Amino acid sequence: MKKSTCDLCDEFESILQIAEAAFASFGGRHAFSGRIATIQCPEDNSLVREMVATDGRGQVLVVDGGGSLRRSLLGNQLAEKAVANGWEGIVINGAIRDVEALAELDIGVMALGVIPLKTKKTGLGNRSLTLHFANVTFTPGHFLYADDNGLVVAPRALA
Repeated sequence: MKKSTCDLCDEFESILQIAEAAFASFGGRHAFSGRIATIQCPEDNSLVREMVATDGRGQVLVVDGGGSLRRSLLGNQLAEKAVANGWEGIVINGAIRDVEALAELDIGVMALGVIPLKTKKTGLGNRSLTLHFANVTFTPGHFLYADDNGLVVAPRALA
């Protein structure tokens, strides 16, 4: 990511959606951007496992866990798969775990919080939906930009 989210807001405010300040950064990459891919999966990371196993080059995976902090939707094993498959970053509207290991991986990870408890694997969830949380609409194919200043979404790639 060449420009910070602050710079993007200064230059493109009229077309950006700016996420509420709810997310913390946990990955080893503190600035990331890419085309949005989405999953909705409350307290079940089965679809996260499937998605991170696919080619993620140039993409950011946005996971709507309904804001639940009861179970972790991402840990080091799934994040390592995401790194191996070229994902730029993962944004979790929910909790993660293995924060020490995530901090060592070359991927951006933003989430609401941390809990050590893993999810149950029941296969619940949906892919490629337009999601809405943090006062932002996450549309598959739009672009997400994130850094330590925050997270913004644009309908197209920005300089």
